[in-house]
Amino acid sequence: MIEPFDIEIFDYTYSVFPEEEGIYTIYKEGTEYLQIQKDTESQWLKLDPETGIPLFGLDEEVNAIGQAIAALEKNSQ
Repeated sequence: MIEPFDIEIFDYTYSVFPEEEGIYTIYKEGTEYLQIQKDTESQWLKLDPETGIPLFGLDEEVNAIGQAIAALEKNSQ
């Protein structure tokens, strides 16, 4: 399992905590913000905070966070 790490996007610092099965809990500026999961190579999904079910829809911020995660994971291999 990957250790938690920080990324900077859109002038914000996000702390990324890898969870089970490709799910990531994201903290924005120190506060729990959302959970995301990879859908396709270029598309990431936000998970519903109540049910954990993926919410389909384009979200630029979620995709940017996901792309940064994918890039860091690729570079760490």
